[in-house]
Amino acid sequence: MNTDFTYNQPLRIVGDEKAFARALERFHAQRVDDVRLTGEKDPFPLKRRTIAKAQSVAGVGTFKGKRKATITFAPAQMPGWWIRRTDQPEQLDTAVDIANLWTSARNLVLRSGSPHNYLRMAEHIIALKLGMGVDNIVIETSTGDPPLFNASSLPLVKAIEHAGIVETQEDATFTYVKEPIGFAGTRGDFLLFLPPAPGSHVLRLDVAIDWRTVIGRQRIVFDVTPETFRRATLARTNATHRQYLLAKTIGKLFADTRNLGYDNDNILIHGRKYYGKPRFPLDGTDKFLEPVWHRAALDLLAALCLTGADRFIGTVVSYRAGHTQDCDAVRHLYRHNLLT
Repeated sequence: MNTDFTYNQPLRIVGDEKAFARALERFHAQRVDDVRLTGEKDPFPLKRRTIAKAQSVAGVGTFKGKRKATITFAPAQMPGWWIRRTDQPEQLDTAVDIANLWTSARNLVLRSGSPHNYLRMAEHIIALKLGMGVDNIVIETSTGDPPLFNASSLPLVKAIEHAGIVETQEDATFTYVKEPIGFAGTRGDFLLFLPPAPGSHVLRLDVAIDWRTVIGRQRIVFDVTPETFRRATLARTNATHRQYLLAKTIGKLFADTRNLGYDNDNILIHGRKYYGKPRFPLDGTDKFLEPVWHRAALDLLAALCLTGADRFIGTVVSYRAGHTQDCDAVRHLYRHNLLT
């Protein structure tokens, strides 16, 4: 098992090569806080999988917190994940694919057809595709506003588990980059995509963040397996204390933030200290790894799910990157035929 977490600068770089080199050097200087690898080449069964029955889960709305929101996971006959707005029967299902990404400015919004045929904050739902190794699903909802949970995305995982994961007769299909490729950001950030080892169907994530708050520097390396993903789905999204106060005061004037369902339990609020109890303590330190686990398993992984009906494999390295850079990278891979 390879435990060397240093990487060479790839020959193909999108953006400023010198900026990429500087960011890569800072990344390598950041220590790894948590490592969770699998010795298996096939962490998920090699047949495409769906669920045995429909299963619903409900919670307060993310953007309309006074109103309950429900989503239902249902079996799918077509390959891939699909979003079905049951309140708009005249619209076709929206494929979970980079082609249907409307915006990634604050969160991932997927949409097709009518401007009303959308789902906001989709990342915390669609990450389950790769995280649970479930290839074919329909997400049914009567609103574009997904439910919000104190346990982050774990209730969604439990809903799929309760529905029962079943194998189809079709072989699983995989996609990965043809060659190492790096994406240089404009603020000392980068993404690096590497092909898988021969015969391996593992997706490995090496993710580092660097915040000027109590969060500080955090880095984890893990292989996406049912165990690592299920554990990671307890990691909540985070906001600075200033952002939270603005949303709950001045934010009342704006439609986007007026009815946010966020509170001190369902998100991690941070500044010079944590406001609430953070999760994922690192033994022997005063560090809590909840932010980096959320970034890796529920943000970055969701962007990789936008590669379509196949399972994305290989290694993805992320340093200080975010939603928009993730999605821009996936779009570039498609546009320039860099996936196989």
